[in-house]
Amino acid sequence: MTWPLVELGEICEFKYGKALAAGQRDGGKYAVYGSNGPVGAHSKALSDGPTIIIGRKGSFGEVAYSPESCWPIDTTYYIDHSASAADLRWLSYRLSGLGLTGLNRAAAIPGLNRDDAYRQRLLLPPPEDQRRIAEILDHAERLRANGRAVLTQQRDLPRAVFMDTFSRWNGPCATIAEVALPEKGSIRTGPFGSQLLHSEFVDQGIAVLGLDNVVGNEFTWAERRYITAEKYQALRRYTVHPGDVLMSIMGTCGRCVVVPHDIETAINTKHICAITVDSGKALPDFVRAAFLWHPTTRQFLAQMTKGSIMDGLNMGIIKATPIPLPDLDAQRAFVDRVNVIDQRTRMPAELQTKSEELFASIQARAFRGEL
Repeated sequence: MTWPLVELGEICEFKYGKALAAGQRDGGKYAVYGSNGPVGAHSKALSDGPTIIIGRKGSFGEVAYSPESCWPIDTTYYIDHSASAADLRWLSYRLSGLGLTGLNRAAAIPGLNRDDAYRQRLLLPPPEDQRRIAEILDHAERLRANGRAVLTQQRDLPRAVFMDTFSRWNGPCATIAEVALPEKGSIRTGPFGSQLLHSEFVDQGIAVLGLDNVVGNEFTWAERRYITAEKYQALRRYTVHPGDVLMSIMGTCGRCVVVPHDIETAINTKHICAITVDSGKALPDFVRAAFLWHPTTRQFLAQMTKGSIMDGLNMGIIKATPIPLPDLDAQRAFVDRVNVIDQRTRMPAELQTKSEELFASIQARAFRGEL
């Protein structure tokens, strides 16, 4: 049977959420939802029964689902049974696949205009098929969520190992200045202002590393940026070496990664501090772990940035940051354990990627009427 093609506005209404300041939320039994998911709890609900929440401002177009009544705040739209005759669980999945996050028209503040959303077209299965599709996708989602939970636990193991071994460390400590190479420039930020312009980036050449390479505290390639070999000669004092520790010093401060050994030559931007560690005193992977997890180190960094208009770490703070300094054998034992954990995590991560791809495929087939 062929399903009719309809516009979204024909089958549902986006109702406006209502403001509920954080100080007014009393911690009751109903979840309070913002544009990006739950943000608290309250003793009263705004919606009636299962509810779809759609981001209106901020994380506009993001879709969440509450199986029971809730309070969507004024940065959201919501759909409950009074706003649609469709199966709400099916509709929540369908909304997630409509690309609402790409419909922003606001110049200053990102936002979703509901009239734009209403014009989106989709196939409308009959109610029994809606329920069947929702059940299939619920099952697939549970499997996907279980895989994410297992992977999250495995990825948290290095932190658990570090905390178990070093959180109560009462042995020698050192500052970052003391474990970096003594040469000038071993702790350095990247080029500033007109020294490096976005217009100078090219398709191939010397890599330029920035904030997007340290997201998640694991080195990742996001946007690839390069400069020419000629431009690099003028900026070579900002060279980043394999094994250097990179730390974000603006915005979300304190993210930390180690430069992989397959990056032969690169420079860092002004938002990143590069630290070349003295291998006779410390291992880069241990320094990274101390930055991320050691209580004394984290407390020091938090105190140094407290009260700033925008969090930021300057060179003086970084150089003075204390870390525990066990002997190299103890550091190496920790790093070896982490490497084993990473190897064991690699396969579940690959399986999870395939799981995400499979879910997307099942979802697409379901909405085309192929299941």
